[in-house]
Amino acid sequence: QVQLVESGGGLVQPGGSLRLSCAASGTIFSINAMGWYRQAPGKERELVAAISSGGTTNYADSVQGRFTISRDNARNTVYLQMNSLKPEDTAVYYCNVRYNRFSEAWGQGTLVTVSS
Repeated sequence: QVQLVESGGGLVQPGGSLRLSCAASGTIFSINAMGWYRQAPGKERELVAAISSGGTTNYADSVQGRFTISRDNARNTVYLQMNSLKPEDTAVYYCNVRYNRFSEAWGQGTLVTVSS
C-alpha cells in the first residue's frame, strides 16, 4: 500500500507564493503520472497540474503561467510551486499519484487560503 504525505499549505496574501510537497512511500515499483487537484467549497474537484514520468506537464488554464509542477523521482516526491496567488485559488489541494501501472493514491489534502 502507498501513502502520500502532503505539506506546504497555509494562509497567504494575494500575490504571494506557496510551495506544496507530496511524498509517496510504500510498495512502489514505478510511478507514472503525479498531479495536484483542488476542491473549493461548493465546487467539484478539479485538476490543477500533472506531470508524467517523462516530465511532460499539463496545467489548468486558470493557473497556467503562475503555477509550476515538478517531481523528484529519486524521492518519489511531487511539488507545486504557486506564485501570484489569487483569492480564487483558495481550496483544499490534493496530491494524486498513479503507480505500479494500475494503482492510484490520494493525499489527505492541504488547505490553501489566499486572503488579505
